[in-house]
Amino acid sequence: MTDSKYFTTTKKGEIFELKAELNSDKKEKKKEAVKKVIASMTVGKDVSALFPDVVNCMQTDNLELKKLVYLYLMNYAKSQPDMAIMAVNTFVKDCEDPNPLIRALAVRTMGCIRVDKITEYLCEPLRKCLKDEDPYVRKTAAVCVAKLHDINAQLVEDQGFLDTLKDLISDSNPMVVANAVAALSEIAESHPNSNLLDLNPQTINKLLTALNECTEWGQIFILDCLANYSPKDDREAQSICERVTPRLSHANSAVVLSAVKVLMKFMEMLSKDLDYYGTLLKKLAPPLVTLLSAEPELQYVALRNINLIVQKRPEILKHEMKVFFVKYNDPIYVKLEKLDIMIRLASQANIAQVLAELKEYATEVDVDFVRKAVRAIGRCAIKVEQSAERCVSTLLDLIQTKVNYVVQEAIVVIKDIFRKYPNKYESVIATLCENLDSLDEPEARAAMIWIVGEYAERIDNADELLESFLEGFHDESTQVQLQLLTAIVKLFLKKPTETQELVQQVLSLATQDSDNPDLRDRGYIYWRLLSTDPVAAKEVVLAEKPLISEETDLIEPTLLDELICHIGTLASVYHKPPSAFVEGSRGVQHKRLPPRSGSNESTESPDVAPSATAQPAEQQPAVIPSQGDLLGDLLNLDLGPPVNVPPIPSSTVQMGAMDLLGGGLDSLMGDETEGLGGDLSGSPAIGAGYGTPAVMPTSLNAPLGGGLSDLFDLAGGMGMPSGSYVAPKTIWLPAAKAKGLEISGTFSRRMGHIYMDLSLMNKAMQVMTDFAIQFNRNSFGMAPAAPLQVNAPLAPNQTIEASLPLNTVGPVMKMDPLTNLQVAVKNNIDVFYFSCLYPINMLFVEDGKMDRQIFLATWKDIPNENEVQFQIKDCHLNADAVTNKLQSNNIFTVAKRNVEGQDMLYQSLKLTNGIWVLAELRIQPGNPNYTVIIAEMQSPRGIPTCFPGIRSNFEELSNLRT
Repeated sequence: MTDSKYFTTTKKGEIFELKAELNSDKKEKKKEAVKKVIASMTVGKDVSALFPDVVNCMQTDNLELKKLVYLYLMNYAKSQPDMAIMAVNTFVKDCEDPNPLIRALAVRTMGCIRVDKITEYLCEPLRKCLKDEDPYVRKTAAVCVAKLHDINAQLVEDQGFLDTLKDLISDSNPMVVANAVAALSEIAESHPNSNLLDLNPQTINKLLTALNECTEWGQIFILDCLANYSPKDDREAQSICERVTPRLSHANSAVVLSAVKVLMKFMEMLSKDLDYYGTLLKKLAPPLVTLLSAEPELQYVALRNINLIVQKRPEILKHEMKVFFVKYNDPIYVKLEKLDIMIRLASQANIAQVLAELKEYATEVDVDFVRKAVRAIGRCAIKVEQSAERCVSTLLDLIQTKVNYVVQEAIVVIKDIFRKYPNKYESVIATLCENLDSLDEPEARAAMIWIVGEYAERIDNADELLESFLEGFHDESTQVQLQLLTAIVKLFLKKPTETQELVQQVLSLATQDSDNPDLRDRGYIYWRLLSTDPVAAKEVVLAEKPLISEETDLIEPTLLDELICHIGTLASVYHKPPSAFVEGSRGVQHKRLPPRSGSNESTESPDVAPSATAQPAEQQPAVIPSQGDLLGDLLNLDLGPPVNVPPIPSSTVQMGAMDLLGGGLDSLMGDETEGLGGDLSGSPAIGAGYGTPAVMPTSLNAPLGGGLSDLFDLAGGMGMPSGSYVAPKTIWLPAAKAKGLEISGTFSRRMGHIYMDLSLMNKAMQVMTDFAIQFNRNSFGMAPAAPLQVNAPLAPNQTIEASLPLNTVGPVMKMDPLTNLQVAVKNNIDVFYFSCLYPINMLFVEDGKMDRQIFLATWKDIPNENEVQFQIKDCHLNADAVTNKLQSNNIFTVAKRNVEGQDMLYQSLKLTNGIWVLAELRIQPGNPNYTVIIAEMQSPRGIPTCFPGIRSNFEELSNLRT
C-alpha cells in the first residue's frame, strides 16, 4: 500500500455537487443550485469554475432563474471572456422575447458586461430595443447606451446610437425621456466638448412636460439638465421657473434641492422689480425650512446648501431665523452649521433674539460649541453696528462667569471689536486686565497682549503687565512672542523714558536667544528702525490700522456662483468646486450663473488673443544623447552667472538724532555697529551704565556690516536657510497607554541641528514631574544631545511644548524599518515606551553639495546594484520650484540641463553618517509624473541601504504645496 491513499478521497466537494445539480433535469433542483451559486458568490467564494454550467441554465422561461443567471454572468464575464461569448445568442434571442421584462433584463445585462470581445455582437439587439414598442424596454436601453459608450465610445458613435438617444428626448413616455436625458448627460460629462445636449426652447418644453409624470429620480435628471440651460431672455426664464416651482413641494429632498438649484440660477435673469420675483422668494423659503425637520444627516446637507443660498440671497430666509435656533439634541455638526447661518441672517431687526439665544448657548456644556457661540457674539457686533454695545455688554457678562475657556474666547473677540470700532469701547480694558492671570491659550494671550500694547497710554501699569509676560518668553508660542515684541515696541514709542530697559530686554531675547527666523527678523527690523529713525518707527509701528471687514469668511463671489450651480451635489456640501475633489476629466467643467437682468455682460467667452511668441516654423531634430554623454557634459554645464547685485549705498540716515534705545545697539551688540555708518548712540550719558555688551550667539557673530544685511544676504554671505520640511505632529504615545500622559511630536532640522519637538499633555488627575527621556540603539546613532527640559510641573489638562536637541553620535544598530526610533520616557508616575519614525531628511546635512567633477566620477563608479529607479506621481511643480524645495531640505542640485524639452536635474545629498546619495530627476513639462534614479555610495559605517526612506522622502518633499 503506497502513500497515495492520503491524496484521494471519496468526497467530491461543494463545486462538484453544485455542478451535478446545475445539470439536473429537474427545474426546481436546477433553480436551487443556481441560488446556492449566487449565495456562494455573494459571500466571496470563487465559483467561476461553474461558468459553463450556469450559462447553460439561461435557456429557460422562468424569469426568476433567468435573473439569477444574468446576475452571475455580470459578475464573472470579465474573468471568463471566452466563455461569455456563449451567452451572446441567448441575449439576441431574449431581446426578441414576447415578455418585455425579459427583453429589458437582457439589454440591462448586456450593458453591464464590460467585455470588449462581445460588445460588437450586442449592437443589433440594442438598436432593436431602443425602438421597442414597450417604454420599459426603451428606458432600459437608453441607459445601456451610456454604459456601452463608457466601454467603447467610437463604436457607439459609429452605430448612430447617440442620434437615437437624442430622438428619445421626444418620446411620449416621461420615464424614457428622463433616462435619455440621464444617459446623454453622463456621456456629455465625460466628453465636455461633444455638445450632445443641444438644448433649445422646443426640447426644454418637452422636458418640462415630462417632468410632471416622472419618478423622483427621473425628475432629478431632468432638473439637473434644465440647470445647464441658458434661457434667451427673462420671459423664458420666468416661464421655466413657473413650471419648476411645483417641484418644491415634493417629498424627496433631492428633488427639492434640484428645483432650488434651477430657480436660484434663473432668478439671476429676473428683474427685482417684478412681482413674480418677490413671489418666488416667498415660495423658496418653506421647502428649505421643511428640510430641517428630517434626520440629522439630511439636515446637515440641507444646512450646507442653505449656507450658500443665504450668502447669495439672504432675503429668502430673513424671516425664518427661529428655525435655525439650536435644539438640545442636535448633533454638534448640525449645531455649528446652524450657528453659522444665524450669524449670516443677523440684522438690526432680529439681533436682540439672536444675542439672547447666543448668550444661552455660551452656558452649554459642550466646550467647542460654547467657544463658537462666544465667537458668534463677536461676529454679530462686527456685522451689525447698532448691536455692538449690546454685544460688548453680553461678552462682559460672560467674562464675569469666570469660566476659563469662555473668558479666553471673549477676549479674542473683543480684540476684533476694538479694531472695528476704535476709541469706543476701551472702557472695558480694566475688566479684561483683571483676568490676565487666567489666560493660558496662545490666541487669548496674544489678543490680550495686543490690547495692552495698542492702548498702553490708557493703562497705567502697562509696562508691568507686559513684563509679566516677558518672564516666560521662551516658553510662549511663536504667536505670543511676536505679539509681545510688537506690543513692547509700541509701549516704548508711547512711553520712551520709562521702558528703555524693557525694550532692550525683548529685543535681546528676540534676536539673540531665539532660533525662530520670523521672530529674529522682526526683532532686527524694529531694532534698526528704533536706532536710525524714531519718526519713521512711529509711523510704521503706530500707523492707523484698517478696519476689519464685516464678513471675513464669505465665499469668494465667483466660487459662490459656481457652487450655486452645484446645489444638491457633493460640491455644495464640501463648499469646493468639483475640480477640487473629482479626479480625471469628469466633472471639471466650470459652471457659472447667467448674466444678471439688465447687464451688458455677454454670455459668450471673449476671443482668445493669439500667442505673442510665435513658434519657429522649422526646428532641427535633436538627438537625445546617451546617459554617459549627458554625464560627460556635466563638466561643461553653465549653471548660470552670478547675479550682479548693485552695490549698496552707504547709509544716508542722519545719525545725530537721539537714540531711542539709549545706546541700545551699542550696549546690546558691542562694537560691531560701526558698519551702520556712525555712532548710533545719541548721547554717551544715555548709553552709560548698561554694563558689558552682550555676546552675540555663534550663529550670528559674523560682522554685521550693513546691519540687517547678514539676515537678507546683502553682504554676499550665506543667507538664512528657509528651513526643511516639518511634518505635522502626530500622537506617538496615547494617554490610555501611559496612565494619562499623551505625547505627540514631530522632528525638525533647524540651523544644522536635529530637534524632536514634543507636546506633553496631562490627561490624568495628578501632577506630573521629573521627566527624562532615553533612546534605544538605532540605525543612525540618534541620541539626545541634552536632557529633556520640562521646567514646570505638568498640571492636569495642561500641555507643555518641549524641543529636545538630538545628535547622531549614539550607538548604532540596524532597525526595521530603517528610521524606526524606540523611546523611553520617565516621569514621577512610571516609565513608558513607544516607537516612532523620523523622516530621513532630518539626516541630510548642509554640506551635501558635491563638486561636479567628483559627481561625475562618483556616479560612474557606483555599481548598478546600488541604483534604483522610480516615479513620483501627480507633482505639478516646475524644475526651479522642485530645485528650491529640495534644496531647502539639503538635497542640492549639482547641475541642470534641458534635452528635447525635458529638464534633467543632477542632485546630491549627504547623510550624517557620511553616506553620499546621488540622484537624477527627469521632469517633462506638462507631465505630472517625474522619473528619479537614485544611486547610493557604500556606507563607511556599514549602515544598510537607505533607498526606501529616501524614495518616500523625495516623493513627499517634491509634492509639498507649501
